[in-house]
Amino acid sequence: MLKQIEYTAILHQAEKMTDQKECIKALPPGNTLIVWKLDRLGRNMKDLVNMVDTLCKKEVGFKVLEGAEIDTNTKNGRMIFGIFAALAEYERELIKERTKAGLEVARARKGGRPRKMDRAALRMAAMQNREAKPSEIAKKLNITTTTLYEYVNGDGTLKEKGVIVLGDIK
Repeated sequence: MLKQIEYTAILHQAEKMTDQKECIKALPPGNTLIVWKLDRLGRNMKDLVNMVDTLCKKEVGFKVLEGAEIDTNTKNGRMIFGIFAALAEYERELIKERTKAGLEVARARKGGRPRKMDRAALRMAAMQNREAKPSEIAKKLNITTTTLYEYVNGDGTLKEKGVIVLGDIK
């Protein structure tokens, strides 16, 4: 006896997954799960392949009505779905390769914001009159006093960051 089970795809993802699992559990062997469109059943090809594999293990067929007309009850339908599964595997491998390549490029890149205090600015700050106010020195160098104090002590001596900039030590 065929039992008609309806579920709508206009649900939150968690509810949708729960409904799909309940739907698959409710299908006895020999029945067929029919979907209107292939994208109504899974988010990506991997999910679809896993779901159809689960259905096959339960001896339940799978049929798509619109678009890619697939029916796993027929040999042609199983072949078409097998091709889709192979394409899904290929797609996953491409995504892995692209992700790996992107991460390697990102790791190799020296990023970050350029320093406001470079060698020339630091030398100018060190050459300034010791009597000058830090705010005046910072204004002349087009930096903030906070930035100035990151590199130079109040008495005009260099801090560790200042030594690194002048020495190009990284």
